[in-house]
Amino acid sequence: MAEGRFLYSFERDLRLEDHAGLHAAASRGAVVPLLVVDPARASRLARSPRRASYFCAAVKALDRDLRDRGSRLIVRRGPAGEVLKAVAAESGATGAAWSIGYGANAAATSERVQSELEEAGYEAVTVHDAPAVPPDETAEAHSGAGDGYRAFAPYFEVWRELPVVSHEHPLLLRFAGDDLASEALPSPGEFAAGSASVKAGAAAAREAFDRFLRDDAAHYAEAALLPAEDGTSRMSAHLSFGTISSRSMVAAIRERMRDASRPAHERASLRSFLRALARRDFLLQLAWFHPRTFDEPLQEKMREFSFAQSHPALEAWRKGATGFPLVDAGIRQLRDTGWMHPHVRAIAASFLCFDLGVDWRIGRDEWDALLVEDDDALATGNWQWIAGVGADMAQYPRIYNPERQRRRIDADGRYVRRWIPELERVPVAYWNDRASRSRQLALELSVPGAYPQAVIDHGEAARAFLARYRAFITKGSL
Repeated sequence: MAEGRFLYSFERDLRLEDHAGLHAAASRGAVVPLLVVDPARASRLARSPRRASYFCAAVKALDRDLRDRGSRLIVRRGPAGEVLKAVAAESGATGAAWSIGYGANAAATSERVQSELEEAGYEAVTVHDAPAVPPDETAEAHSGAGDGYRAFAPYFEVWRELPVVSHEHPLLLRFAGDDLASEALPSPGEFAAGSASVKAGAAAAREAFDRFLRDDAAHYAEAALLPAEDGTSRMSAHLSFGTISSRSMVAAIRERMRDASRPAHERASLRSFLRALARRDFLLQLAWFHPRTFDEPLQEKMREFSFAQSHPALEAWRKGATGFPLVDAGIRQLRDTGWMHPHVRAIAASFLCFDLGVDWRIGRDEWDALLVEDDDALATGNWQWIAGVGADMAQYPRIYNPERQRRRIDADGRYVRRWIPELERVPVAYWNDRASRSRQLALELSVPGAYPQAVIDHGEAARAFLARYRAFITKGSL
């Protein structure tokens, strides 16, 4: 077997810059860049047409970046272990490296592929590339039983003091593999997705992050709570496909925070955004140390709590027709764009879990088919947090009042009107409890195509859920 070559299998890290996996592969020889489209990946991409389109555009951009360096992306379809062994044999590579996943069955799949390669006589190297700080580094500072942190506050205290290690080594990185046969790059039609133009890839991700730093980072703390301002980073899809390194983002924010000349409000916003990046790492380490939580609550006490599998208003929630404008605007934004404002996500998810009492897994899976971002570990962690069964250590579930939230974060209705045209000419004062305020307006809004009445009484639903929750907790503590 020829020496000097090593495979790198791009999983969800579709870039060349600041890349822990490429660094590991390059330290072992000239890198053969490989993309494996295995059945599990193909099935997941087919679930979300927008996600498939983004993935294909990002892969095309990666191949273009490789060609600029005199190489190209080798594409093969089939089970990952079989493909890696076949390409290693063809190329004379001594082994393969890839970055670890954190979603459902990701760790088990990685371990299986690693065993297949090692049994065939190849070296198998796995790295943590998705988080800025790998789970084992924060776990070293944890005095518990080696299962990571289950609460964010102590995790963040450790995380913010740890360094992020850049993996930029342009002199070390060299590519091989031009002599290998490749299948066609994946295309949207392969996953039953349309061919809409999508801006994706490392250059697009860097441009988006630079624009955020320039225009919005200084006001992030306020804008993150105001959906009409659209001042969040919008980096979730770029991070989930690894077209940008979270390490480079954390390093850039920390560098700005060290600039004492920046005003206090900007530094506060930068701290808020840094905290959001830390929370992403926190949820990834939860999935890493507790892989079973993809389908069961992190909190043991909540594993027997019964959420409903259906509700008469579930379809209205799915369509954005609950009669609660902020909830519906968020759902419609998601259905139209593949993205929803983060704070509105929390409110819409709370409505499903507490007002309707529906299982958080139903909501997670519903949104998974609509979102561009591809990060089921983060989705699970966030949904469990909202549902009160995950890492949130609050004594009782945090139930959002959707009307109170609307008045607080969208008082003038700009966000709601952007996504609910039925309310464009209706005064904000009539958006809730309309029938009791104006009989004539209620008659006007009862025509086909008008905005619906509220499907549920929030106060009654919240009180009923809390009563059931208290009864369950009390019974469990006896």
